[in-house]
Amino acid sequence: MELFDAEKYRGKRVCVALSGGVDSVCLLHAFKEQASKYRIVLSALHIEHGIRGEEGVRDMEFCKRLCKEWGVPLTVRREDVPKLVKEHGGNLENVARSVRYGAFHALLEEGGADLVATAHHADDVAETILFRLARGTGVSGMKAITEYGGIVRPLLSCTRAEIEGYASEKNLPHVDDSTNGDENYTRNYIRKTVLPAFEKVHKNASKHLVEFAALAAEEDGFLQQLAEDATVRMLDEEWVPVDLPDVLFNRACLSCMRQTAQYGYTRANLGEIAKLRTAQSGKRVMLPVSGVPWQRIAIREGKYIVFYWDFQEEAPEIPFAPQEGLYTKPAVFSVREGAACGLEGGGSKRVLAVDLDAFPEGCVVRTRREGDVFTPYRAPKKSLKKFLTDRKISARLGRKLPVIAKGNEVYAVVGVEIADAVKVTEKTVRRGVIL
Repeated sequence: MELFDAEKYRGKRVCVALSGGVDSVCLLHAFKEQASKYRIVLSALHIEHGIRGEEGVRDMEFCKRLCKEWGVPLTVRREDVPKLVKEHGGNLENVARSVRYGAFHALLEEGGADLVATAHHADDVAETILFRLARGTGVSGMKAITEYGGIVRPLLSCTRAEIEGYASEKNLPHVDDSTNGDENYTRNYIRKTVLPAFEKVHKNASKHLVEFAALAAEEDGFLQQLAEDATVRMLDEEWVPVDLPDVLFNRACLSCMRQTAQYGYTRANLGEIAKLRTAQSGKRVMLPVSGVPWQRIAIREGKYIVFYWDFQEEAPEIPFAPQEGLYTKPAVFSVREGAACGLEGGGSKRVLAVDLDAFPEGCVVRTRREGDVFTPYRAPKKSLKKFLTDRKISARLGRKLPVIAKGNEVYAVVGVEIADAVKVTEKTVRRGVIL
C-alpha cells in the first residue's frame, strides 16, 4: 500500500512536520520509503507547544527516538504557548498554530529545507469545511486547507481510515493526543460524530467534500482575479469601482482591507463600505489597522471607493534644483533636461514641459498650503484651491500633490499643470520636463 507518489518531490529537501501522531508518522514513513528512489533529502521538525505538560514531553521524546531509529535528522523547537497567550492575549489554539507555522516559514527562509510537509488529510479538509459552514463563510472559506509558500500536503487525497490502514499494515508506532477524544472541542465533535454520520448517509462523503473544496478554490481564484483586475492601484491607493457586481465588489474591498488590517476587519466594516456605493462623494469610513500609527480610510470619490492612508503629517520642504534629478517627497517625480517632447507649454497629463531657467531662485517642492496662488498656463491667476476644484481634483488628492513654489506663488502642480511663467517659448534655452 502506498499513500502517495513522491515523484513530484524529486530532488527536493523535504522537512516533515512530525507531531508523533499516526498521521505525521505515516507521512514521514511514506517519504522515507521513497526518499532514495526520488533523491529526496528528508528531515523532520517537532514543536513542543508547552500546552499538554508531561504528555507533550512524552510526544517529543517519542519523535526523537523514532527519528534516531529511522535515521532522519530531527529539529525540536520548544515554545511556551500558554505564556504567550497570557502575555499577548489570543486563542490558545490560534497562537499555537501561529507558532507552528512561524517555525515552518523560518525553516524555509533560513534555507533549512525546500518544502515543509504537513500530514493534513481528506478528513481534515472535510472537518474544516463543515466547521466553517456552521460558523458562516463564503466561497473563499471553502478552500479549506491548501498548499502555499513551500508548505505541501501530500496526504490530502487520503482519508483517515486509509492512513490508519497504512499504519496497521506497516506496524508503525505512534502516540495519541488525549485531547483529541474530548468532544467539548468543536472539531473533535465534528470528527467523531458529525463526519461518521455523513459517511453513513453517503460513502466517501469526506472525499467528496475535498473535491468540493478543490472546485471552490478554483472558482475563488477566478473571481478573485476578476476583482483584482477591476481594482485600480495608484501609489499607495486602491480604487474600487462602485458599479462592480456585489460578488466582485466585496472581494475587491476585502482585498484592500486585508493589506492593512489582516484579520482585524469585520462584516460590519464591509457593510459600512458597501453603504458608500450610494453615498455622495466625500463620504468616508474609518477602517481597522494593525501596528501602524496612521489612519486607513475608504472614501467615495466619483465612481470609485478609494482606500488610502491618512498620514496626518505635513510633508517637508525640499529645495528645488531646476536640473536633471529625482524627487521622492512628497511623492516620486523626476526632472529631465533637454527632453525633446515637442510641447510648447503645459504639456500632457503627468508630463509637464517647462523652461528650466524660468523658475526663480529659492523654489521648493512641498504640498499645497492655505494662501497658495497659481497662474495656470495661458490662464488667469487664481487660488490654488480654486484651480484644483476647477480641475475636479478632490481636496484629499490636492493635499498630497507635490507643488513647486516660492513663497505662496506656485510654479508647477506636479502631474497636473505648470504656471504660465515657466512655459516653453522661442527664447527658452534649457527645455525640460517634469514627470
